Amino acid sequence: MLPSATLGAPDASGRRPAFYEPIHGSAPDIAGKGLANPLAQILSLALLLRYSFGMEEDAAAIERAVEDVLTNAGRTADIVSPHLPRFSTTEMGDAVLAALSGAV
Repeated sequence: MLPSATLGAPDASGRRPAFYEPIHGSAPDIAGKGLANPLAQILSLALLLRYSFGMEEDAAAIERAVEDVLTNAGRTADIVSPHLPRFSTTEMGDAVLAALSGAV
């Protein structure tokens, strides 16, 4: 669930070249099985919005949505909770989108 950002030095306009990705890699052994946890990739998007585009409010909204889903909606198999439903990869992504729209 760890996002990562490799940030270069700021250019003349103040923007940084950067590379964003989940720290864990692509998990090809479980590709297509609905088992992958997409939260690190989603949180990497929040880092991109914050550090490359200066969109702090949007980054914070994504982070809040992830927190809301983990607390109230469900979890993927790798972080399952006895009190919440178990989500597939797609269901987790859909839940984060719903939380962003205020539906969670």
